[in-house]
Amino acid sequence: MADPVLNVLAGALRLWIRSQCDSLGSLELALNGSTWSLLRGRLDGVTLKARDACFQGLPLQSVELCSGPIAVDMKLLSPGQMLALQQPFQVEGEVRFNGRQLNSALLAEPWRWLGDWMAEQLMGLSPLGALRIDSDLLELQVPVAAHQDPARRRFRLNAEQGTLCFRPETADEPCTLLPMDPAIRIEQVQLASGQLALKGQASVTP
Repeated sequence: MADPVLNVLAGALRLWIRSQCDSLGSLELALNGSTWSLLRGRLDGVTLKARDACFQGLPLQSVELCSGPIAVDMKLLSPGQMLALQQPFQVEGEVRFNGRQLNSALLAEPWRWLGDWMAEQLMGLSPLGALRIDSDLLELQVPVAAHQDPARRRFRLNAEQGTLCFRPETADEPCTLLPMDPAIRIEQVQLASGQLALKGQASVTP
């Protein structure tokens, strides 16, 4: 039989997660542990699966995350608070982006700066005109004055030093690393079927 306290807490967490997202399709959330473990200040972990989410303007086709143990201080709980957390905890999982939606996000606020950074750093031109996923390659397009066709360049993506590495398809050039929050570590990258999939882990600080 499911733990009633964990069920109530999971329901509250679902509402909180939805409130943090611009939009959210489906959401599955499971808390691992028991009322007894909560009273002892520990939640064994959280598993989350979501589809068609938009978080801070970034479209996520799918998200699958699981956390390690989470320290909870029940004495610090106050009305309206989901969990009273004191210590950082680890999460790992996979996030998938649809190429067309990612293109739209990088051409508009609040992520326009990232699209333009990619165009400037990878092509020496800006602003970004379009991003396209072609099989296992990422293509960037930048409009060029007095030219009907945009400048195009394609890159292979892989994970290096905990972040994304952009390596030109044909040129023998060093890869360009995407600046990454030190709390996030990308461990695997895949481009296929018009999607970008990232696997990794992150440290969440309350």
